[in-house]
Amino acid sequence: RYKLKSDQKQWVRNVGIQADGRYGTFDNFSTNTAEGQNPALLASRSNQLNYGVGAYIKMPFYDIINRKNQIHQDKAVIEQAQKFSQVQRNDLRQSVIKLYNDLIVKHRVLKIKWKYAETSKITMQIVEKDYTNGAVSITEYARISEISARTEADLESSKMDFHTAFMILEEVVGIKFKLSNDLE
Repeated sequence: RYKLKSDQKQWVRNVGIQADGRYGTFDNFSTNTAEGQNPALLASRSNQLNYGVGAYIKMPFYDIINRKNQIHQDKAVIEQAQKFSQVQRNDLRQSVIKLYNDLIVKHRVLKIKWKYAETSKITMQIVEKDYTNGAVSITEYARISEISARTEADLESSKMDFHTAFMILEEVVGIKFKLSNDLE
């Protein structure tokens, strides 16, 4: 838009006022032809101040012919920039929607893994009691321990995935959201 305004005012550079002043020694010559056939030549040398002021108008044909084209070109650039801006806004909206949906999925997975981890902890406590009472074999105890450890690791991985998705969404949107206490 600034370039368009500038190009619309380009004609002003061809109109102006000019002033100059000079001080120095000048040689002046003049002839007088009114006295007949032998013109009189007068020469003098003097220190003086010469100055001049004037206005001018330049008419470059290229500027006159090209002005309309330049303005149309600038308007086309503005229109193209507006369309590109709209495309970027649409891309950003789509990206935010995808990130938001990804966050929702990761939140649901986290809830499921949280419940499974709680169940796994309870199961592990029961198996530990049964193992100390001799009701469960060492093999079964090791298998349940491994499942419990894997469940806890999956829960931690799911927490990290959720927090990462949450932070990415905050960064893209540019707004800090408050995370509820049960998700921290």
